Amino acid sequence: MKPDIEIARETKLEDIEVIREKLGIADDEFLPYGRYKGKITLHALERLKDKENGKLIVVTAITPTKYGEGKTTTAIGLSMGINRIGKKSMVTLREPSLGPVFGVKGGAAGGGYSQVLPMEEINLHFTGDIHAITTANNLLSAFIGNHIHYSNDLRLDTRKIYWKRAIDMNDRDLRSIVVGLGGKAHGYPREDRFIISAASEIMAILTLSENIKDLKNRMCNILIGFSRNDTPVYVGQLKVCGAMAMLLKDAIKPNLVQTIEHTPALIHSGPFANISFGTNSVVATKLALKLSDYVVTETGFGADLGFEKFVDLVSRVAGYKIHAVVIVATVRALKHQGSGEDLNALKTGLANLGKHIDIVKGFALKPIVAINIFPDDKEEELILVKEFCSAKGVEAEKCEGFAAGSMGTAALAEKVAAAADAADGTFTRAYEPEDPVEVKIEKVAAKVYGADGVIFSWDAKHKLKLIKKLGLTHLPVCIAKTQLSLSDNSDKLNVPTGWRLNVNEIEIAGGAGYLVPIAGDIMLMPGLPKSPSAEFIDIDDTGENVTGLF
Repeated sequence: MKPDIEIARETKLEDIEVIREKLGIADDEFLPYGRYKGKITLHALERLKDKENGKLIVVTAITPTKYGEGKTTTAIGLSMGINRIGKKSMVTLREPSLGPVFGVKGGAAGGGYSQVLPMEEINLHFTGDIHAITTANNLLSAFIGNHIHYSNDLRLDTRKIYWKRAIDMNDRDLRSIVVGLGGKAHGYPREDRFIISAASEIMAILTLSENIKDLKNRMCNILIGFSRNDTPVYVGQLKVCGAMAMLLKDAIKPNLVQTIEHTPALIHSGPFANISFGTNSVVATKLALKLSDYVVTETGFGADLGFEKFVDLVSRVAGYKIHAVVIVATVRALKHQGSGEDLNALKTGLANLGKHIDIVKGFALKPIVAINIFPDDKEEELILVKEFCSAKGVEAEKCEGFAAGSMGTAALAEKVAAAADAADGTFTRAYEPEDPVEVKIEKVAAKVYGADGVIFSWDAKHKLKLIKKLGLTHLPVCIAKTQLSLSDNSDKLNVPTGWRLNVNEIEIAGGAGYLVPIAGDIMLMPGLPKSPSAEFIDIDDTGENVTGLF
């Protein structure tokens, strides 16, 4: 089979204005960024607000390997497959971060004959949204330093500043730094750190905001830190909310592109699911629900991460109904969970699929399993997976979108569309807003991860008291933990038992409207691997042709 990049370049794309017209987006509601991508203004969502919503289909997965198992490819292929069977569908996805693109995963725009295009542009700088988020984040950092340098009227305690700088790159050297060195003219020396832009509260706020007013209000409610007399200090007190919102005035508008088969795709915002909540923007999905009968949206990593957060956090904000859930599984990943390469390893690893099925069922939703096919899969292995799913009371269907596009997903699309048509969209959640924060964490740990309990560090216990003092106990939790295990230890494969979740710290994302318990050894700034993907990425002498993204 041809490399992804060749398939992408051989595809004759439709002009983005044609895609826009087919969707019913008015000319004055659209800002083209060249011939093949553009932004839809929020006026379109306002105009369509009274139109009935389509069905929402959420794609999640089993516990992934570090290489990824084709969840984005499956989501794209499924949306194309729904169109192939005569229904109207579009897909909503997160924007790729440059950190993973240059780190482990390479490109993140699907693959084979289930891609979103133009692939190189989507993967690299796209429409500049993540750069705008990074700039807004660091404008706030600059204002904090400037305020301390000139007057510090707010009496900010430099030992209690929570705000962090951001960069859209994996750079472990920036995890813990000292700023303000060099004398009086260069500010006050203090400890600081960088996080990857996908973990920035600005990214989360942009993803959850309904409009510019909402965006501004949320940013003004960001907790910077505390004064010397322990009074909380918020961004609104620095008078920089307007400037930050100005930097994001275009970034808040969803990006319209197309799949390899010209299915419309909205790709907007990009929080990770292990250190944030891992879904595309609320405005993009809400707009898609007005423009299409079936919307396929992807949540990051496994059902224990992106899907749980979609249900317990994102849907609380957006008011979504969920009509169907798809769990992506691969024989390769299940063998990995079973610690081997043979049929016995697959039989052992099926427990991981079973756990993710149970997680989804725990929210009163019945998933469909999409078996994403790889060339070396054997028929007896696929039969074994299907029989396991049948015994769990769920349907399973092969997904061959990578090799065959919508032709390879039509059977899956029939099952998923039928399930969505039969559903009323209701579901349950793991906890209630009135639950104490520690109870919310304990419920997610027990019901979703399968933990025997939670161990709170001294720092976490101190933060729980602070959260109560600030009156923020009603906020949902967004637990940051490894994606490579159901537990907080990436070495524990399959379905770990006899363990407790270690919560080392709890961060307050007051502007975004949630709390971030940090579990295990998860870091908000990833590092590059020994052999980064960037070693294989290049551009030819014409400056036109990129290689190595896939």
